[in-house]
Amino acid sequence: MRREDAKAELVGHMKVLRAFAMSLTRNSAAADDLVQDTVLKAWAGMDGFQQGSNMRAWLFTILRNTFYSNRRKAARESEDVDGILAGRLAEKPAHDGRLQLKDFRIAFDTLPPEQREVLMLVGALQHSYEDAAEMCGVKVGTIKSRLARGREALAQAMGLDENGPLELTDAATRAVVSANGGQMG
Repeated sequence: MRREDAKAELVGHMKVLRAFAMSLTRNSAAADDLVQDTVLKAWAGMDGFQQGSNMRAWLFTILRNTFYSNRRKAARESEDVDGILAGRLAEKPAHDGRLQLKDFRIAFDTLPPEQREVLMLVGALQHSYEDAAEMCGVKVGTIKSRLARGREALAQAMGLDENGPLELTDAATRAVVSANGGQMG
């Protein structure tokens, strides 16, 4: 693959990379840093990319591995113990439906990273189970299990009843919460 073609394709994946990074980090500055690290690693390792393979999956794998490496490193560090930086975070406006964005974020943040990751990949970004399994380095059954457990825990944390009406205005939120991938009909 020519470097110009690779650069164009890489740039085309920036939005989904940032969305995935946000789902993992829950912090816009950290997400931006994670995407930047991913792009730098991908660009430096472009010779290792196999032409004809799925660049998005390759980039997501780099991003995911970078996130977990940083997380292991951060576990040995102590940051923002007094909460000053966390207090400066901006919050998006609330949904106009039954589910408020703030409530969704709180519920989503309670999930383990592995479940947030799969909900984002399969639910919000609409990757296939197979692609998600490849990106995460696990079997398809593991992806399905994490997805089911994540959706169940998210619905429980948000107080959603499977028989109750869902009045969600955000398609990505519907896709993440809904067991049928957001096809609310």
